[in-house]
Amino acid sequence: MTTIGNDHFPTGFLWGVATAAFQIEGAWKEDGKGPRLWDIFSHKPGKIRDGSNADIACDHYHRWQSDLDLLQWLGVNAYRFSVSWPRVLPDGKGKPNQAGLDFYSRLVDGLLARGITPMVTLWHADHPQTLEARGGWANRDTIHAFAEYASLVFETFADRVKHWITLNEPNCFLYQGLGTGNIAPGISDWKICYQSIHNILVAHAAAVQCFRQSNQPGEIGITMSVDLWEPATLDPADIAAARYADIQNNWWLLDPLFLGHYSEAFYKNLGELAPRIESGDFELMSIPCDFLGVNYYWKNIVKAGSQNLGQAAKGEYTATGGSVYPNGLVEVLQNIYQRYGRQVIYITENGLYEQDTPPIDGLCDDPNRVQFLKDHTQALAEAIRQGIDLRGYFVWSLMDNFEWSEGYIPRLGLYYTDYTTFQRIPKRSALWYRDFLFRHSKP
Repeated sequence: MTTIGNDHFPTGFLWGVATAAFQIEGAWKEDGKGPRLWDIFSHKPGKIRDGSNADIACDHYHRWQSDLDLLQWLGVNAYRFSVSWPRVLPDGKGKPNQAGLDFYSRLVDGLLARGITPMVTLWHADHPQTLEARGGWANRDTIHAFAEYASLVFETFADRVKHWITLNEPNCFLYQGLGTGNIAPGISDWKICYQSIHNILVAHAAAVQCFRQSNQPGEIGITMSVDLWEPATLDPADIAAARYADIQNNWWLLDPLFLGHYSEAFYKNLGELAPRIESGDFELMSIPCDFLGVNYYWKNIVKAGSQNLGQAAKGEYTATGGSVYPNGLVEVLQNIYQRYGRQVIYITENGLYEQDTPPIDGLCDDPNRVQFLKDHTQALAEAIRQGIDLRGYFVWSLMDNFEWSEGYIPRLGLYYTDYTTFQRIPKRSALWYRDFLFRHSKP
């Protein structure tokens, strides 16, 4: 164990930052890359809050070497990033795009040369528009396409990458993209939504199966957003609504992976919206993972109501707001252990939504984020003291970037991104994290 004050972390703990291809890369139609669903969605008027798009984003595709230098300066020993499916398979399947594979090969080699461990996500809401046009995740053919894509990436990079994530937050992206319709692809059809969620979980399992069959060393898991869902009052209706929200947003997607079935009561409650399950799906979905990635940001306050807001479905509840709650990180990990038993866990995202002011004299002051990191790293230590098998922590995010339907308004990076010059300017939180990691590395 390594000690920082009273905080104890396991030897070999991965300390890193996380990004996603669509949010930082830009180069949206360069070097043979095909269009993705978010390229199409973000070009539609009125879909992005500030009217922007991610055609250039942070221009990471052209600035990746200097971005890796930022990682090295921070002192992280790990970096979580995603591969853009349409950059390596423009049509979703078939002939690979060698230029795309070469880009990620250079990225992986650059990380290893700097002593940084890559953790690679296969799908971070980033699939080819060609597949979306054929029904997206509601079409079971997409399951087979994902397995083909996963096999290609494993074959290309598994000699150098030992940590894999199949999917990032299918709960958030599919509920909002296909249920409420406020993000890509912008569909509001709850039957399509639940069928797509089922199919994407089968696709996850198919990718795990491909990895196992490849006999490559390393580990593979899935990342889910697991937040707290708490009642606004002690009114029984609010308590019931919070319980419903907790199942819908957390356990509905994790139960089949760890228990081999859906919540029976929740499934029956869906009625005609319930997904069609084919023979063998549960057996495949419950193939064991090596770890669970947890994205934790806040707790949500839930009230019984009839409006479909946030990730709500069928008018069962309304998410009235959320709040930063560091101890909730410990609570959600305890909840996972109580429901599924002991699991290896990585905190694959944890960060603070702010609208940071521009830097002064070369430094951006973000005291709230500094406090956020202090509080949540202490929560990590507490979780480990309570017996949670935590193996790593990734701050979201390396730099300010395109935040989906919010555009460039929220800033979550450790580095301030100037979207005119593309300069990355350290925030005070970057200095704090760097100092924290420096102290951590000392014997």
